[in-house]
Amino acid sequence: MTDFEHPPARDGRLGELLRLAGPAILSRLGIMTMGLIDAIVVGQFSSAELAYHGLGWAPTSVILTTAVGLLTGVQVMASRYVGEGRAGDTGMALRRALGYAAALGLAATVVSWFGGPAFIRASGVEPALAEGAGQVMQIFALSLLPYLLFCAMAFWLEGLGRPGPGMVAMWLANLVNLALALLLVPGHVAGIEGAVGGAWATFGARVAVLLLLAGWLWRWQGSRTHGAFARGDDGRGAEQRRIGYGAGASYFVESMAFAGMAFVAGRLATLDVAAWSIVINLAAIVFMGPLGIASATSVLVGRAFGARDRADVVRSGWLGFGVVAALTALISVAVWVGDALIARAYTADPQLIALVAPALTLSCLFFVADGLQVVAASALRARGDIVVPTITHIISYALIMLPLGWVLAHNAGLGLNGIVWSVIVASLVSAGFLMTRFLLLARRPLG
Repeated sequence: MTDFEHPPARDGRLGELLRLAGPAILSRLGIMTMGLIDAIVVGQFSSAELAYHGLGWAPTSVILTTAVGLLTGVQVMASRYVGEGRAGDTGMALRRALGYAAALGLAATVVSWFGGPAFIRASGVEPALAEGAGQVMQIFALSLLPYLLFCAMAFWLEGLGRPGPGMVAMWLANLVNLALALLLVPGHVAGIEGAVGGAWATFGARVAVLLLLAGWLWRWQGSRTHGAFARGDDGRGAEQRRIGYGAGASYFVESMAFAGMAFVAGRLATLDVAAWSIVINLAAIVFMGPLGIASATSVLVGRAFGARDRADVVRSGWLGFGVVAALTALISVAVWVGDALIARAYTADPQLIALVAPALTLSCLFFVADGLQVVAASALRARGDIVVPTITHIISYALIMLPLGWVLAHNAGLGLNGIVWSVIVASLVSAGFLMTRFLLLARRPLG
């Protein structure tokens, strides 16, 4: 990998946003491509194994996503240091983040390994489904620590306006994941096959991405000029963690609600679990575009906030909203046109295809709103508004989406489509609240 980034700028222009967002989007697509590869390889192997994979991943994703959210403070703090004219001090944010990531990773591994299978059994799904998913979850647990350490380094580089190295590392790791999945899922290694093989492939890829980016940072001279290997701290660790608390709480609520949907589907039938796994996997892949734009918007807003430039804060935020709306609208049209083709890419089971294709079409109704809400939340946190995005996500996803999904899927008899409708409603509520909040704060002085 080479350092091909341009020096960071603080102008809020479309070109700067796209320069930052492009590699960030590709990096996050690389993250989801790992899951996509595993889902496709496992799904082609067996629909039952795909259900194990989806249900085993769901609780782990809650823990992982929450921990990733807790680490986002490093990105915001690094961009604020740059905006304050203190680029040489950004290494403090990285050192704090690495220690934090190590502690979070170890705790997450222990909780997932020992508590995950019991949690799945207690959820009320079929015993065979619970047994298969529990084994998969324990293997996923082993990959949490290396992935969180990678995120700490990648987020720091994004805060510096250098998302490229993390992107390259992630896509190289995808090659590792593909090779391992093709080897392990079909059972070419004794004692490993199906969803368990897919989980081991994810473990190998996450170790690889950590080693790749850590090696690049060690060789990059900028690590030293930005103080990555220096000592000392300016006492802003609490501020960095506080930013992460807001994001972590929001991510926890949202991911918990979406994981809960897997259990709502699980009370329908095993085929519904597999179908929901496909729908949410595709939705998560689509979400990587908005998430990358949210990252770029956060960097621009954070720099402007550090420089105390209110006009640039507002301009950067609205620029992000416009770009994400255009991108997700285009994606929605593409998914609507290709719903059946996408379903067949995941599975050869005709019954499963018939269930998935209409749900994919319906999911196009929430892509734009979901993208707007994540960009708005990131822009708000970067300008110091931590609490409101978290409250909004609690209302939208925990208090509205999850119970509404149960009612529509079971009481109203809509099944899988009822779950999708609940996501549509929650996304619209979240986007409306958060964009209104950003508009109101745009009229006030920076706090």
